[in-house]
Order: sequence, then structure tokens, then C-alpha cells
Amino acid sequence: MSPPRFYLDQPLAPGARFNLPAGPARHAVRALRLAVNDAITLFNGHGGEYAARIERIQKDGVAVNVTGFVDVERESRLRVMLAQGISSGERMDYTLQKAVELGVVAIQPIAAKRSVVKLAGDRADKRVAHWQGVVASACEQCGRNQVPVVAAPMSLANWLGQHEAGRLLFLSPAAEVRLADLPSSTIQDWLVAGPEGGFEADEIAALHAAGAVPVRLGPRVLRTETAALAALAAMQTLWGDF
Repeated sequence: MSPPRFYLDQPLAPGARFNLPAGPARHAVRALRLAVNDAITLFNGHGGEYAARIERIQKDGVAVNVTGFVDVERESRLRVMLAQGISSGERMDYTLQKAVELGVVAIQPIAAKRSVVKLAGDRADKRVAHWQGVVASACEQCGRNQVPVVAAPMSLANWLGQHEAGRLLFLSPAAEVRLADLPSSTIQDWLVAGPEGGFEADEIAALHAAGAVPVRLGPRVLRTETAALAALAAMQTLWGDF
């Protein structure tokens, strides 16, 4: 089995010795039951990963020694970013987790008019921090060393006015075009998925005005936590590394 992986938001270098932060230390000892001399892998999102070993386990922390660096990445050949209508509770967590596993490189939560969850101020900041933790954990599990950034929630209209360049693909059960009918993107794609209940008519009109291409995923209507993931898997099969 491969050594357990831990994301650390700090500088890493071969030869470094330090205590793991409280969260990873707790997970290493209580959940994974790691012991002294066990091998682990560390990464900080700045490229590559670091081999390390546990040197000491005490009440004050878990001490590790970084023993080497491996310049390896497991990113998709596709550059797909996800603009996801905010859904409630575990649905959003599930979508973000699996989207990371499927290779998405950035995530923009969309505060759509039909989003059940309404976020603002401190509540929005805490939710984004939670989502970023979900993303980091997904990278630990799937082997990615680049950690996608979760942006602050925005309304669809505001986001459409300032999003990065790239092809806009809007998931719509009413669309006539399939993903398989489209050419492979040579730069990057934005995949736009609605919340529970989909987008309102004026939001759909704004997507059309912005040049978004409506695409369908077969004759069945998919749930919000399923649609983007099905599309990402299809894109990886058609043009990516599946």
C-alpha cells in the first residue's frame, strides 16, 4: 500500500523536521493508527510531494522527518473549472469531493436564485473554508499534489461579468447538443451546473447572452450533486485521461 498522504499548508523541504498540525496528527494516530518509523507522504499544493517518516509520537504532537522530494503530478490533461450552483449540506461536499477526484482545477460556488443555502458574511467565509478542507482531503485521497481553490460565492450575473476566459458549457436537460457533439477544448472549459431546481429563466438567459453552450446528459434529469460529476467523467472519457 502507498503511504498515507497529508496536505500541509506550509513550506516543505527534504531534511526538515517538525510536528504535524493538530488535525493531521490526530488523523494519523487515531484514525490511521500510524506508529513511529511509519512512512507518510506530504504535499503543500506547490508541486510535487515529499517522503517523510514519523519520528516520535507524544502528547505534544507527532514529529516527522522529511526524507525526500518526488517531482510528480497527477493532473488531468484537461483544464476544466466548475461553476457549481450551491446545494445544501452534504450534497455540495459530495460534488466538490468527486469533482476534485475527476480532475477539476478550480471551483466557483454560484449563489443561484434557487439555491436553498443562502450565504453571506462570516457564514460564507466559514463555508468556503469548510469546502477548501473537503477539496484538500480529496487531494490527499486521490493523489493530486495541486489543490484546486474554492472561490468565494458569487451570483451568476456577477460571475459571468468577470470569469476567466474559456469555453462555457451549461448543463441543461432542455439542450439539444451532447458533450460528444462538441470538439475538444484546446485551452480551458468552464462547466456550469445549477443548484436544486436548476437556474431561473433570467439566469438561463444570462448564460445564453454570455455565449454559454447548453449541453445535455442524455434524456434523464440528473440531480444537482450528480450532473457535474457525470459531465466531468464524460469529458475525461471523450478528451481526457480516462
